[in-house]
Amino acid sequence: MHRFSSSLFHPLNIALGNSLPEKFTFPFYYEPHPLSILAAEDLQTYLKHQTDFVHNFGLNEQEKAAPIGKMFGVMVVKSPQGTLGYLAAFSGKLADSNYIKGFVPTVYNTLNSAGFYKKGEAQLNVLNDGIETLENALIYRQAKQNVIDKKVEYEAALNALKAEIKAAKHHRNNQRATEKLKLSPDAYAVFLERLSKQSIHYQIRLKHLKLHGEAQLHDAETILNNLKLPIQQLKQERAALSASLQKRLHEHYQFLNSKGQTKDLLAIFKDTATPVPPAGSGECAAPKLFQYAYENKLQPLCMAEFWWGASPKSEVRKHQQYYPSCRSKCEPILAHMMQGLKVDDNPMLQATSHPNDLEIVFEDAYLLLLNKPNEFLSVPGKTISESVLTKMRQYLPNATGPLLVHRLDMSTSGLLLLAKTERIHKQLQKQFIERSIKKRYVALLDGVLPFSEGTINLPLRVDLDNRPQQLVCYNYGKPAVTHYKVIGIENGKTRIHFFPVTGRTHQLRVHAAHSEGLKTPIVGDDLYGTKTNRLYLHAEGLEFTHPITKKVLSVTCNAPF
Repeated sequence: MHRFSSSLFHPLNIALGNSLPEKFTFPFYYEPHPLSILAAEDLQTYLKHQTDFVHNFGLNEQEKAAPIGKMFGVMVVKSPQGTLGYLAAFSGKLADSNYIKGFVPTVYNTLNSAGFYKKGEAQLNVLNDGIETLENALIYRQAKQNVIDKKVEYEAALNALKAEIKAAKHHRNNQRATEKLKLSPDAYAVFLERLSKQSIHYQIRLKHLKLHGEAQLHDAETILNNLKLPIQQLKQERAALSASLQKRLHEHYQFLNSKGQTKDLLAIFKDTATPVPPAGSGECAAPKLFQYAYENKLQPLCMAEFWWGASPKSEVRKHQQYYPSCRSKCEPILAHMMQGLKVDDNPMLQATSHPNDLEIVFEDAYLLLLNKPNEFLSVPGKTISESVLTKMRQYLPNATGPLLVHRLDMSTSGLLLLAKTERIHKQLQKQFIERSIKKRYVALLDGVLPFSEGTINLPLRVDLDNRPQQLVCYNYGKPAVTHYKVIGIENGKTRIHFFPVTGRTHQLRVHAAHSEGLKTPIVGDDLYGTKTNRLYLHAEGLEFTHPITKKVLSVTCNAPF
């Protein structure tokens, strides 16, 4: 029976002792602690059966409202009396409300009708209505159209006269050549004077047309600009009010940490890459959980966040899957809120060393192919220096150029192609650019596919809120195309060959996991699926033209799984 209730502190009936975590969860890369899983499962049981609110998560096909999946968070805490329990929160709003029975409140309630924000919103709505009324007024729309009409009319008249002048000039040139042979010098001089007067006459016509057309256009624009003045004034008022509201709102989002120190959003984001806090900052589940814990003298022990509902069209989100906190909004906030807590080390900063020599699969005087281990960087990172590139610089001290012709994700193992000279590097890279190199990856998918082969075409771009994760984006994404072929089913898992046409970051991982792709993440995918001992993705084959021998070279490196 689940323990979720109308109380915000939900007791966990287990004995205190060795089961408690020594450090708090590092929220941006973690495996949920058993206590967090216990709390999350209790909350999920409640969500499955609750009747307290109405929200379409997209799990019931009978629902008519637009489906909106939601991120939920649980934080296991200990009360001053030593009682163990958990807090629950949701990101953003739930059922169009900031307050739902059993969930901790928001840090600042923007929906409070008596608060400054809602009053300011009402003022903004009045200004918006005023702007819309003026812009839709018949006199304003007629003035705008009149300016357009005058421009079209003036340009048409100008172009017609210029064409007439050009034709007349051409005719005069022909006349000069013809009459010069017929007329005496004196008569020809009189004839040239007549042609000159014709030219002057056309220039006068052109000048008058320009004066008349520009005057009419100026009059039309003056009328329109006079009508625009009150609109511009309202827009300036709106911009000033909006900026004032945003600043005041950021100041009202006050976040505690375990030391009892408070910072608002402006102070938290002041020294970051985005000094203006992103929209929605402070509305995620994690800051709400910390804030309520600190305000009520509850000791945070561990936390986890999970997705509930249908996946959005852009991100990879799986129902009941655990996910890290978002980086763009939560990382600066939680960095402040976790001060004073003992927090797990950031595993992404822990160097993965590879003391042995890298396995060389093929090598000649011009290039080589090696087998990159999984969880090993292709090139040095911000905090991790050891990589394929650094080890190969030592192996090939006389090599010139960038060496690596392409890269593999840190978690992906398999074939990497290196060039020993800059000239060879350029020739090989040209084959990658022209997509004449054939690549084959082997992967194990966490499920059984209902089809045996096909093509995935989902454009990708970086998730600005959660780098380095990628989003499917039809507006701004870069083309990403993958062919695939199933080669076997093993214990409920699908072994598959991927043939990427493009080489986008995380392309195969997103194409496998996304709801518009294969809907089946790669086994061990810690970003788009479920973490295991490794990512089961391996660059198995490369086929390309040798830049010197001009022979097709096909190299295979079998997967270690």
